[in-house]
Amino acid sequence: MRQKRAKAYRKLMSLYSLTFGFRQPYQVLVDSHMCKEAVAHKIELVKQLGIVLQGTVKPMITQCCIHELYLQGKAQQPAVDLAKTFERRKCNHREAIPGDECVASVVGETNKHRYAIATQSQELRQKLRAIPGVPIVHMNRSVMILEPPSDATLRVKALEEEKALHPSAPEAAKLPSAAPAEPPKKKKKGPKGPNPLSVKKKKPKTEAGSSTKTKSGEDSKTKVGEKRKREDEAGAEASPAKPEGAGHKRKRRRKHASTSTGEARPADAEQD
Repeated sequence: MRQKRAKAYRKLMSLYSLTFGFRQPYQVLVDSHMCKEAVAHKIELVKQLGIVLQGTVKPMITQCCIHELYLQGKAQQPAVDLAKTFERRKCNHREAIPGDECVASVVGETNKHRYAIATQSQELRQKLRAIPGVPIVHMNRSVMILEPPSDATLRVKALEEEKALHPSAPEAAKLPSAAPAEPPKKKKKGPKGPNPLSVKKKKPKTEAGSSTKTKSGEDSKTKVGEKRKREDEAGAEASPAKPEGAGHKRKRRRKHASTSTGEARPADAEQD
């Protein structure tokens, strides 16, 4: 079997196991048509069923299907011998009925026993597609094929996934009762207010008083500085320009203060 097909079959069987509870070994109901087809193509039926269903299988057959093979004479003796190797499934039919009807009655309306069906009958396959959760296997020449899930199966799968999203009845009883949500109120369209980021915030009074003091102090400092500048400029204009080549100013001698007042008086008298 190709790897791509095997991967697809593995996904299909995981769908049946997760949604409908299929477990290994898978119970496979084989009808008389499949037994004749396996003998005609010389196929190991049990081995091929295990490969297609991706697990161990337990083939089963009803008494009605074996009786159908007996009625076809000695030509179908190899198919009868193959059918006798399978496990018998009781169908509870006192008189033998056609194999297709027998298999359909065993499966029922819900396939509660989780059977996979191996059949070549087109009519039986059409009936079984209406029942959710029934894997159907058939032969295409010498290749065994697992049919994709039917619409009924996919519908049940979608419902199960939807149920899993919601709490069950006992879980919902434990949850606190939530009040019905009110519809959201529509905002009325009208003139928009100013941007709050562009509006200046009101300063507190303490800060306003301190700021006025600092401003007044800065104004007085600037006024004093300007007055000094004006005085310096006026003094520079009034002072005469120095002649070229003028010498350095004489250093003014510092008069030493007399140590006592008595010494200074006679000096003044001599000068007189």
